[in-house]
Amino acid sequence: MTSPFTPAYILGLLTAGGGITGYIRTGSIPSIAAGVTVGALYGLGGYRMQNRQPYGVELALLASVILAGSSIPRAIRTQKPLPIGLSGLALFGLTRFGLAWSGRG
Repeated sequence: MTSPFTPAYILGLLTAGGGITGYIRTGSIPSIAAGVTVGALYGLGGYRMQNRQPYGVELALLASVILAGSSIPRAIRTQKPLPIGLSGLALFGLTRFGLAWSGRG
């Protein structure tokens, strides 16, 4: 299994990149604010895990909870590909970092 910080960095890049792309395509300030904020939480969590500092897994798990809380209801309501994809990323993060936090991952 890969190190827990690698998925955090990948999720951080995907969410921040998605927020920036959403802003470029539509001019959506909420997209860039949410994407970069969640991406920064994933990145900071990954950095802290990599350097064996406390609360790295918790930060990545928090980012996953925030992403899931915003994307899953929208995916259910709209059935559009973007919220469904974001929900998938959130569920992956919840599983990966939830297991790491509980000591099983």
